[in-house]
This record gives sequence, structure tokens and C-alpha cells, in this order.
Amino acid sequence: MNSKGLAASVERHLRDYFAAHESGLPSSGLYDRILQEVERPLLTVALSECDGNQLRAAELLGLNRNTLRKKLKELGVEAGRMRKNRSRAAND
Repeated sequence: MNSKGLAASVERHLRDYFAAHESGLPSSGLYDRILQEVERPLLTVALSECDGNQLRAAELLGLNRNTLRKKLKELGVEAGRMRKNRSRAAND
């Protein structure tokens, strides 16, 4: 998937989110809420794709390993359990 595809997907979801608030705009603090919603799956998928290897995931994300570890702790993500399910991928 190219960056335009991801950006278009995010924009569609944001437009749907705003449309769901028929009575007006969402409550304030939207920027931080959106970042929190995106950060968790980004980190968990990156870790999964790197078979739970925090150093490789940090490099992939362009983060310092300690920064990644801090973010994982803040989000309550258990990095040791992040393993890509290879058996499922082989069956698809």
C-alpha cells in the first residue's frame, strides 16, 4: 500500500467520524485522541511484523528502542507476546 492509499483511508475514516456527530463537532482534544487511536495499532503491528523484536521494530518505526519501550509501557502493550502468526499466514 502506498502513502496515498493510507492517507485516503485515514481521511475516509475521519470524515465518517465527523459525520457521526450530526449534532455538531466532536468534543475538544480530538488531535490527541486520534494519535492515541493510531499509535497502539501502529506499535503492535510493527512489533508483530518484527516477531516481537523491539530493536527491529524501533528501527522500522524510526524510534529509539527506549522510546518504543516507554510508549509500550504507557499503552500497556506486552511486547513479549507480539509474535506474527505465521501458521495463519501460510494457510491464507
